[in-house]
Formats: sequence, structure tokens, C-alpha cells
Amino acid sequence: MKQFITVLIFLCVFHQVQAQTDSLLASLQTSSNQTQELFPKKMLFTQRWAWGEHGLLRGGKTVTPEIRLRDMKTRRSMLVAHQVFGFATLAGFIGQGIVGAKLYDNPGDRGLKETHEALGFAVNATYSLAAISSLFAPPPLVQRDKGVSSIRLHKWLAVVHLTGMLATNILASQLEHNPSLKPYHRAAAYTTFASFAAAMVVIKF
Repeated sequence: MKQFITVLIFLCVFHQVQAQTDSLLASLQTSSNQTQELFPKKMLFTQRWAWGEHGLLRGGKTVTPEIRLRDMKTRRSMLVAHQVFGFATLAGFIGQGIVGAKLYDNPGDRGLKETHEALGFAVNATYSLAAISSLFAPPPLVQRDKGVSSIRLHKWLAVVHLTGMLATNILASQLEHNPSLKPYHRAAAYTTFASFAAAMVVIKF
């Protein structure tokens, strides 16, 4: 009888140890799988092209957790540059709007026209640099939530002001030969400014 009880206890202990071992192995396997996921499931095509597992800027090197940590430092620097160029662009928008309003009232003023064009060139340059520093920044480590967030609103507004920026430039190139387009040019410029300013505001929340 004692031997039977001893064997029964041994079997119970063995079963418990086996269950704990299986649980530990499953936990380790899950942890290993999470460690191997070095990229979010969704990336911008520019990020995938430049910084993906076989991205152009990888130089054929295997991506490791240490490399991804360095990516995060690069990402932070590029997003800081994105903000700096964004503020410069916003200031340029304001200056261009003030000069542009005066130019509408005095279309023959050569000095105002040259100033407006110079500001336009500067705004296009800083806007392009802001876009490049964001689009080509390394992807984040994790996938963001699918719900509405400040980042998502920032991206939606970016689509609006990018469209407005293109429209403003296209219309500006045709004003000299077709002055009737001035109201549309002004509307596109104001829409671009408003959506750009809103994009900078929402990212702070």
C-alpha cells in the first residue's frame, strides 16, 4: 500500500513538473518570437525601401536588436529636424501670406513680386526637407494603435497640406498668363497654411 502511494505521489509530482516545463518552454518561445519582430507590420514604402530588413541603407547587413536601437536614435534626430523645418515652413507661410496679400493689391509692384517669389522658394525648400526627414526616418519599433490619435490626425492633415502645396505651386505657375486663377491660388494657399498649422498643433497633444 505504501509503495502504491509513493508511486502515485511520484506520478503527480512528475506530471506537475512536466506541466511547468511545458509552460516555461512556451513562454520562452513566445518571448523569442517577440524579440525577432524588429519591425512593425506596416511601414511607409519609403521606410521599407531605405530601412527595411533589406533596405538600401542597410548595406547588406543583418538587422539585429542593437542596430534597431541605433535606428531609434537616427529616427529621433530626423524627427527633430522634421519639427525644425516645420516651424521654418510655418514662418515662411506667414511671411508669404502677408507679402502675397499686398501683392494682390499692388500687382505691378516688382519688389513685392520678387520678395513673394523668394519666400515661395524658401517655403518649398523647407517644406521638402520637412517631408523628407519624416518620410525617410527609420520605422518605429512597434506598431501604433489603429484608433484615432494625434499621430494619425497629423498624417491625415499632411495629405491635405501636401495636396494644397502642389495645387498652390501649379496655380502660381499659371497666374502670369491667366490672372483669373488668383482666387483659386489664394484659396489653395490658405488651405495649405491652415492644414499645415493644424498638423503642427495636433502633434503636441
